Amino acid sequence: MAGRERLFVLEASGGGRLFSVRPDGSGKTVLVAGCRIPDGIAVDAGAGHVYWTNMGVPAENDGSVERVDLDGAHRTTIVAEGTTHTPKQLHLEATDRKLYWGDREGMRVMRCGLDGSDVETLVRTGEGDEDRRDETRWCVGAAVDPVGGHLYWSQKGPSDAGAGRILRAGIALPAGQAPDLRDDVEVLFGGLPEPIDLELDLKARMLYWTDRGDPPRGNSVNRAPLDPPDGRWTSEILMTHLMEGIGIALDPDGDRMYVTDLGGSVYTAALDGSDRHELLVVQGNLTGIAHAVLRTA
Repeated sequence: MAGRERLFVLEASGGGRLFSVRPDGSGKTVLVAGCRIPDGIAVDAGAGHVYWTNMGVPAENDGSVERVDLDGAHRTTIVAEGTTHTPKQLHLEATDRKLYWGDREGMRVMRCGLDGSDVETLVRTGEGDEDRRDETRWCVGAAVDPVGGHLYWSQKGPSDAGAGRILRAGIALPAGQAPDLRDDVEVLFGGLPEPIDLELDLKARMLYWTDRGDPPRGNSVNRAPLDPPDGRWTSEILMTHLMEGIGIALDPDGDRMYVTDLGGSVYTAALDGSDRHELLVVQGNLTGIAHAVLRTA
């Protein structure tokens, strides 16, 4: 399919903005302003929509999910404030046409239809104010492997505490089980500094994630095979020296990844971490990023 590539990026500072740029960092265009701490983003290029989460005020139960056309028109709230507490990374799963996200202070992993219908809780790690004070319960990143049948998510833990984890379970809630009593949850990695966003390269069967915690393992981009041959999960660090890494987007066909940090930079590198350079700097507090190929006439 002929098309043109764009990166879609969220800025949590400056009143909350969604902007797009070319993959070389040029052509910055602000599409939306006035977002309530935007964090996670996903693009449905075929349907012509950009989706994002708004954290709202983290101490309050007022998060939401919005949608806009690729040119910034027709801004619409599809998941109303308070339906989700503090939504973080957003993942669009093209097979079942669903949006998935981590709900941090809500201590959940959730999903809904692309129009915001059928909101579901798939994983619940706690409930109530006492549990909410335990940051090891906070769900942040989310990604889906429809081939392997797994839902992946991160629980970041307190800042730089080395208590972060990456977990997985089946995409569907097991019959007769509740989101907080699933028997299919696996802990893939523990003791991480502060894992944030997840991305999957389904062609190469690799899991990627950002970590905003302390060096040497934090402020980094990491990856691990989704199907370790001996069943032992191991990872490698691909990039370091980020300024609190948050968003990650993959372009497997182009052998590129794109990463944002709260220091205001957008980075690009090959999927193995080589050929790294900055595309943008001093752009405010950057959170989510998505790569898309847009159709052209």
